[in-house]
Amino acid sequence: MRRSEIYFSVDIEANGPIPGEFSMTSLGACVIGRPEATFYCELKPLHDRFEPKALSISGLSMEHLREMGEEPGPALERFSAWVKSTSGADRPVFVAFNAPFDWMFLHWYLVKFTGSNPFGISGVDIKAYYMGLSGTSWHETVKSAIQKRFPSGKPHTHHALDDALEQAEIFARMLEARPRPLA
Repeated sequence: MRRSEIYFSVDIEANGPIPGEFSMTSLGACVIGRPEATFYCELKPLHDRFEPKALSISGLSMEHLREMGEEPGPALERFSAWVKSTSGADRPVFVAFNAPFDWMFLHWYLVKFTGSNPFGISGVDIKAYYMGLSGTSWHETVKSAIQKRFPSGKPHTHHALDDALEQAEIFARMLEARPRPLA
């Protein structure tokens, strides 16, 4: 019997372009269709390396993260446990806007610090989903174009949880608009 799916909107912020060389600074997630089911953490940096422009996007500072951030291992264990307990018997599905970026950081951190990824090895990219749903070209998958058809009342703040909630709303509207399979 096929398990039901439960979609998790995930957003991360980072202080550079690739994991390991740079650090994930924050992680936000929510269950699509259940915006009260959320997760958020800020992480201690792996080391002192960062790109000022990348770090400035989230408004977090290295000093704040060193002082207030959680150690990555326990934070990622907590996240993994949250995904598993929230999913129950359902299959958790990772969903993100520009998923390749968020996925590479989250997957790297999960495997490094917990040994596995509760989402497995795949996820849904909202941009690609929109491209298939609407029949547009890739350059028409920018957020401003998508929000014209699937608006969100949530702001895009570059706070990982805010952005996860925003993209959850967009993806929920896309799911409502999808054609139903033939019986």
